[in-house]
Amino acid sequence: MGGMGKRFGLVAWLLVGALVALGAFLYARDQARGGGKAVEPPARGLSHTPDYHALSVFPDDPDHLLLGTHVGIYESTDGGVSWRFAGLEGQDAMHFARDAEGTLWVAGHNVLERSRDGGRTWSEVRPAGLPGLDIHGFAYGEDNGLFYAAVAGEGIYRSDDGGRRFRSFSQDVGPRVYALAVTKDGVLLAADSDRGVLENASGDGEKWSSLLDMQAAGLATNGQDPPDRRVLAAGESVQLFTDSARWQKVLSPEDGAGPVAFAPGNPSIAYAVGFDRKLYRSEDGGETWAPVA
Repeated sequence: MGGMGKRFGLVAWLLVGALVALGAFLYARDQARGGGKAVEPPARGLSHTPDYHALSVFPDDPDHLLLGTHVGIYESTDGGVSWRFAGLEGQDAMHFARDAEGTLWVAGHNVLERSRDGGRTWSEVRPAGLPGLDIHGFAYGEDNGLFYAAVAGEGIYRSDDGGRRFRSFSQDVGPRVYALAVTKDGVLLAADSDRGVLENASGDGEKWSSLLDMQAAGLATNGQDPPDRRVLAAGESVQLFTDSARWQKVLSPEDGAGPVAFAPGNPSIAYAVGFDRKLYRSEDGGETWAPVA
């Protein structure tokens, strides 16, 4: 009888362990899918969502913004003073990109979608060649017409046919990348969680050089040719790179910052989302900043 009791106890503990493991798996799967229901934003200011991931400014209106979060997309038409929920509820919108045709793309944890109507409606994209859709970095090069996708744990993949098919670009840089950006002259920038901000100027995916020794959650370029090219990198602070001044710290939110973006139609205007739940705006190309009231 004692032996049966011990065996029963062992089976019970194994069952408990299996249930715990299953729970952990389901939790991880749900985290990868997104963060659940949307959060109603306050009358003024950013919504209190679990994470702020991505920021996009419309080319024809520097006050028209999209904010990607862990629970979907929010929209502002008054420069970030007020927001409304705009779609993709429950999906983790980590990165925006806009291609040469004006199509808006969003990528994230098991998310790759595009919109041809400014984000009002979205459709899934399932390109060939990607090993998965846990996309931690996504960018489009306006000058070279190339898409880049950093797949978690895998590497960076590149598409030269409008996002229909991707091919491996870099396995060395990419598995730990959390942001990508492409400069006007086709230089690919990558924010690696271990190695800081790197650049690949050769276009071959092999020769990378260090640009900034800082972990960054956000990258943005103003799309201008040198010497007016400017790059923003956001992590524990917001850093501005110019060809003349190199890197300089321009903003230090209390809890750091994540998404950053220039206004394509007016690159003197830039935005940064602080993890102190404040949106900051610059009107001089990222030199000085002030909270959006």
